[in-house]
Amino acid sequence: MAPRTRRALFSATVFLATCAVIGSFINQKVAAQSASDESTLRDSLHSFTNVYSLVEQNYAEPLNTDKTDKAIYDGAIPGMLHVLDPHSNFYDPKAFAQMREDQHGKYYGVGMTIQPQPTASGKTKIVVLYPFEGTPSYKAGIRPGDEILTVDGKSTEGMDSAAVATLLKGARGTHVSVTMIREGAARPLVFDLVRDEIPRPSVDLAFLLSPGVGYIHVSSFIETTSHEVGDALDKFGDIHGLVLDLRGNPGGLLNEAVNMSDKFLQKGQIVVSQRGRAFPDQVYRATRGEEGPKFPIVVLVNRNTASAAEIVSGALQDHDRALIVGETTFGKGLVQTVFQITENTGLALTTYHYYTPSGRLIQRNYDHVSLYDYYYVRDDSDKAKNKSNLEVKLTDSGRTVYGGGGITPDEKIDNQKLNHFQDNLLIHYAFFNFSKHYLASHTVTKDFAVDDAVFQQFKAFLKDNQIDYTDSDIAGVSDWVKESIKSELFTSQFGQLEGLKVRAEWDPQIAKAVTFLPEAQTLEDHSKLAQKNTASR
Repeated sequence: MAPRTRRALFSATVFLATCAVIGSFINQKVAAQSASDESTLRDSLHSFTNVYSLVEQNYAEPLNTDKTDKAIYDGAIPGMLHVLDPHSNFYDPKAFAQMREDQHGKYYGVGMTIQPQPTASGKTKIVVLYPFEGTPSYKAGIRPGDEILTVDGKSTEGMDSAAVATLLKGARGTHVSVTMIREGAARPLVFDLVRDEIPRPSVDLAFLLSPGVGYIHVSSFIETTSHEVGDALDKFGDIHGLVLDLRGNPGGLLNEAVNMSDKFLQKGQIVVSQRGRAFPDQVYRATRGEEGPKFPIVVLVNRNTASAAEIVSGALQDHDRALIVGETTFGKGLVQTVFQITENTGLALTTYHYYTPSGRLIQRNYDHVSLYDYYYVRDDSDKAKNKSNLEVKLTDSGRTVYGGGGITPDEKIDNQKLNHFQDNLLIHYAFFNFSKHYLASHTVTKDFAVDDAVFQQFKAFLKDNQIDYTDSDIAGVSDWVKESIKSELFTSQFGQLEGLKVRAEWDPQIAKAVTFLPEAQTLEDHSKLAQKNTASR
């Protein structure tokens, strides 16, 4: 049998196996499927194989391996699943491997983030955004802005960043040679890197905003998240306030959301409930509870805070343990169970709904909504004005909270929108490219500040690179421009964490969140009083 035919049969087999998993799931609680149901399912699968056969035999072009995979992996299976809900998903071999890597929070490679950038000739180049601290790339002296020419002698011309990343990954202890161009260097630089385990922590920033006020940013929920949060709290020592930043956190592992919530709740308190049709309902509780003195917590969220991050936000809000500030969260409360179809493909099928401790449904309504509108078009202002269609629940102390559409913040902090000039600077990678240009002839120290001389050099850089601006454009957002310049310079000079810290120290939303710590303390005091009164009855 020809390889192409075998591949086509494998792809079709994967599709049929996926259908079988879904059918098995749907009928798991039914003792015996009726003859009519079996006949309908058999007819439907027969129709699919007939259509696939006609396409393979009569399509205008031969169905090569790529087109066969695309028809099955990107067409038939996702199309079937998206009819059910927006989050049931199929993982082809590449996506399945990436999902497993993301959950583990580590991989084997050289440890840098890369991305394509356009060149003056209209082509693209692959440049280093930043190396991860402590990794082979970082130790070798690779910098943000370095352009990757070859990997083990293979030119990167015409490659996308995913293809280059694949070349850089490999078995632990193996060597990979990378040739790069650096602005200011007389000739290309060659790095002999030894691949190693690359940890990808989910707590990418944790420091004291001021004496006694801690700040933790959690980017996702992976196998190490709760331990990372615990380590950060231990390093803070005694604090009298915490800003927990979950903005942009897409979620991840349920058990890590539960374990993280456990660090702030009382033993036995409900964190989240799961309710489904084919499996028993499940209730997750804090098993150990908060240890040590309590402190007020402000949780910062936005419209892209989703899933496991919403579980943490909802649990802390319902138990009056934290004040939630920011924007209404995404509203992703469907639980996916991953079924392995073949050795390297998987099906993430919705099996439960998430409910907060007060009984609020986290999931946003997706009926009669396109996938594009579901993910990108949401008018939170309408929801804020009209809450009559939302379910009403009460927190432990009797505060009103709303369900059926994400977590509504206790205090709203609007996201700062960029104007056209700011967008244009980011589109042209102005700060990123200026930093490598500046550092080609300068160095910066930790006490560096963007003074008038640096500002003038930045303006000259914009003119030299034909990036249009007016003095009023820059004057209107001068603080943002200075912060962006300093952040990129610190990332290049001192590492990614120092660059992130510069942004966080300036971030107006974080500064606003800190002002709500007294309100969070009042909430905590009321919660203690309510618990005391309940215990004395």
